[in-house]
Amino acid sequence: MNRKKNQNLENLLLLFFLVIALLVPLIFGSSQYNILLVTTVLIYGLMATSWNIIGGLAGQLDLASFAYLGLGAFTSGTLFIRFNFTPWIGMIMGGLVAVAFALLIGYPLFRFRIREVWYALTTCALVEVLKVVFNMWEEVGGPVERYLPYFSGSLYHMRFSSYVPYYYLILGMLVIALLVNSRIARSKLGFYLKALGENEDAAEVLGVNTRACKLRALVYYSFLIGVTGAIYANIYGYIHPSFFNGQESIKIAILGIVGGRGITYGPLLAALLLVGTQEFLRASLGAEVSGLYLVIYSVILILIVLFKPSGIATFFQYRNKKPAKQEVKKKSVV
Repeated sequence: MNRKKNQNLENLLLLFFLVIALLVPLIFGSSQYNILLVTTVLIYGLMATSWNIIGGLAGQLDLASFAYLGLGAFTSGTLFIRFNFTPWIGMIMGGLVAVAFALLIGYPLFRFRIREVWYALTTCALVEVLKVVFNMWEEVGGPVERYLPYFSGSLYHMRFSSYVPYYYLILGMLVIALLVNSRIARSKLGFYLKALGENEDAAEVLGVNTRACKLRALVYYSFLIGVTGAIYANIYGYIHPSFFNGQESIKIAILGIVGGRGITYGPLLAALLLVGTQEFLRASLGAEVSGLYLVIYSVILILIVLFKPSGIATFFQYRNKKPAKQEVKKKSVV
C-alpha cells in the first residue's frame, strides 16, 4: 500500500514540476541571464538523475560523469566544426562514444571486482586522465578553446540567438532521464540493481549476474550524460578540455546522494535546492562578498547530511506508522 502511495505521490510531484518548468521562460521573460541560470540548474538535475541509475540503484560510487560529458561535447563539437555535421545527430554520436568508453573501462573494473572506494577513485582519475589527453591532442584543439560556428536561429546547427530553446531541450532530456529511471526502477533490472547495491555477494549467490547488470546501468548512465555533453557544448558555444572536470563530477555524486539514492526524483530535488541556491547566491552575493555563497551552500549541505542523511526525497515518502506487534511473554507458573 505504501509503495503505491509513494508511486502516486512521485507522479504528482513530477507532473507539478513539469507544469512549473514549462512556464519558467514566461516568468523570466526577456532575461536571458536568468534563463541561462535555470538551464544550468536543469543540467545538473539531468546529470544527477542519470547518475542515479548507476550510483543510486546499482550502488556504485561513480565519479566519471564529466568524463562522459566531455566526450559527448568533443564528439559532437568536432564533427560540427570539421564536417558541418548537425549536432542533432552529433549528440547521438557523442552518447555512443561515451558508452564505448564506459564499456572499455567498466568491463575490466567489474570483471576484476573493483568496488566501493577503489571504484570511486578509479573513475575520478579517469576524468583527469582524459583532461590531460585532450590537452595534448592537437587534432581536436589541444589546450585552445575551439568555438562552434554561429548561425543565428539555425535549427539544423542547433545554434539559437536565445537560451530558451536550449532550456526546453534540456528539460526534454530531463523528462527522458526521469522516465528511464522510473522504468528501470520498476523492472526486473531495477530489482537486480537494488539487490546488488545492498549486498553484491548475496545477490550473486541468489543467481544475479551482477557484472551484466552493472554494465547495463553504466550504458544508460553514460549515454544520457554523453548526449547532455553535446547540448552543453552548443549552449556555451565552444569545446575545451576544461569540460573534463573532476570537482564537478564529485558534485554530481553529492547531488545524487543528498537527494536520495535510488529515488527517481531525489537527485532532481537536490539539484533544485542546492544548485539553485548556489547559482542564486553567486549571482546576487558573489560580487559583494567573494566566496560567501560557497559558505551558505556548504551550511545547507551540512544541515541536510546531519538531519536527513537518507536524502531529502524521503520527506515526500509515506511510511508505515503502525506500531510493530510486541510479543507477549508467557509467565511460567511455579
